[in-house]
Amino acid sequence: MAMAVFPTKGNLINTKKSLSLATLGFELMDRKRNILVREMVSLIDTAKAIRGDIEETYARAYKALQTANITMGIIENIAGGIEIENGVHITYRSVMGVEIPKVTLNSTQPEKTYGFTDTNSQFDIAYACFEKVKHLTVTLAEVDNSVCRLANEIKKTQRRANALSNIIIPQFESTIKFISDSLEEKEREEFSRLKVIKRNKT
Repeated sequence: MAMAVFPTKGNLINTKKSLSLATLGFELMDRKRNILVREMVSLIDTAKAIRGDIEETYARAYKALQTANITMGIIENIAGGIEIENGVHITYRSVMGVEIPKVTLNSTQPEKTYGFTDTNSQFDIAYACFEKVKHLTVTLAEVDNSVCRLANEIKKTQRRANALSNIIIPQFESTIKFISDSLEEKEREEFSRLKVIKRNKT
């Protein structure tokens, strides 16, 4: 559907410029969408691998913890002595204008936070597994959050690209056709009028 504009050469030039900008905007949106999709797909593959690793590590950790509970008695007091981790830090990087989090873990805890006299090898295995899970969870949090942000931005970009492709660009094309047709019609009328005038003079 053509926009309501007066069919003049000035409006035709301006509409053609607007069409050129809208087409460029669509191409940029499409390129941005493709880059974001590639980034998201690579992160989804990473997330799948991390989830599988986390599940396997949790299974080993809980099995070792269960064995430690059986062989040592209830270890709640030992676990309670392990400090809460406060070494998680978040920074951001930009991918096509999307703020992607970078989560790092600089552990504030010593390598071992418990004594060896009241523990055994099963407790060591459980502790090592939970340490690994802690690092994997930090990475998974970064990846999952990045995927979510990228997915939201892809939806927005797709909506804008669709609006340009299906509404704005066809409107400009229709308007250009309307103005061009109107100007051609005026030129034909002017040419016919001049011919009549010339014939009448002769």
